[in-house]
Amino acid sequence: MTQKRVAAQPIPGSGISGDLPDGDVPEVAGRTLWNPNFRLFFLARTVARFGDGMVPVALAAGLLDAGYGASSVSFALGSWMVCFAGFVLVGGVLADRFTPRRMMVLADGVRLVGTAVLAAAFVLGPPSLWLVYALSALSGLGAAIFQPGVASMLPLMAPDVQRGNAVLRVAESLTAMAGPAVAGALVGFGGPGVIFGVNAATFAASGVCLFLIRMPSLAPVAGGSMLTELMGGWREFRARSWLWGVIAVWSVYGITVLGPITPLEAVVVTERHGSAMFGVMMTVTGAGNAVGGLLAMRLRPRRPLFAGAFALLGVVANVLVLAYDVPVTLLAGGFFVGGVSLAFWLVMWSTSVQTQVPPEALNRLHAYDVAGSLIMLAVGRALAGPVAETVGVREVLVAGAVINVAVCGVLLAVPPIRGLRRVE
Repeated sequence: MTQKRVAAQPIPGSGISGDLPDGDVPEVAGRTLWNPNFRLFFLARTVARFGDGMVPVALAAGLLDAGYGASSVSFALGSWMVCFAGFVLVGGVLADRFTPRRMMVLADGVRLVGTAVLAAAFVLGPPSLWLVYALSALSGLGAAIFQPGVASMLPLMAPDVQRGNAVLRVAESLTAMAGPAVAGALVGFGGPGVIFGVNAATFAASGVCLFLIRMPSLAPVAGGSMLTELMGGWREFRARSWLWGVIAVWSVYGITVLGPITPLEAVVVTERHGSAMFGVMMTVTGAGNAVGGLLAMRLRPRRPLFAGAFALLGVVANVLVLAYDVPVTLLAGGFFVGGVSLAFWLVMWSTSVQTQVPPEALNRLHAYDVAGSLIMLAVGRALAGPVAETVGVREVLVAGAVINVAVCGVLLAVPPIRGLRRVE
């Protein structure tokens, strides 16, 4: 049985010709970015990201205070990651079949229930590890159902897709700094149970905001098995050389540069300057991410992937200040430049995918992108410690800087990638 979509009439005057899922009442957005739908979407994403930033602090405080040891925190976070990476492709298919907004609201409901149970478990006493792992996995499953819709909903709400991505990147950078800080303050007042309670409330707020959005979108896929839809997404993926080319290169980048830099910067900065300074450097990186998002609001290159790849060269500064024992001011400068560079690239990449890929395939292609990226990042993080112990931390970081330059060179050299033109 072949897949098809039930056609609907274009929305007059909206500039969007799409399909309406059952029960969705269209509200034609104005040409301003801050139309009612985007404001609701922005609030949902910002609040949920703020809550997500609190989770590692809550897990560390709760499990370590219960005497379970550092490995329990890793396993709890790992169970989230395994479920997310394992089911995000299924989430892409479900978003096509039942529409992304509905799946995102459902996902927030699932995470709300799981997080509320976890909050109660910590309030009542040290919970069993199996319960913590199971609820973390449930939260990862909810995130896998939620994530594919993020890419496909934004182009339908934002008349300026690049600016919408940049605004979200700035907000996510700020909440990435605020979430852990607030969680650290709450530990002293109410413990991990209170933190998870606040996290549950953020999912409730996100779900309500998404539920209130009224917008045109693609109708659900009619017919076809889940495997058929996955294979259809794979064919769409292979048909775009610029898309699979970037993801293939990015897989190498994730294993050799982005994956290792996360654990190694924690070790290097803490050993040289103390844990407090590591927190400061994370704040500096967040500030750089915010500036990178602000730059992406202003700069509108005709070839976005070319500009993004050129900007990505700045991550070399972040890697090299870790490889060598430099003064704190220079260390902060490297972290800041790295944050700016990576954020600018991510906005260029997200905008290219959202504007170049047909809406009916975007959920599944975004799911392939996310799944591949996360898996390679996880592999890079897992290998960083053993490889650094074998050959040395500096050697791993210097090699990463060289590979960073090589990856940017490939992105700039491949014609379908460097020549991809901007689509308004």
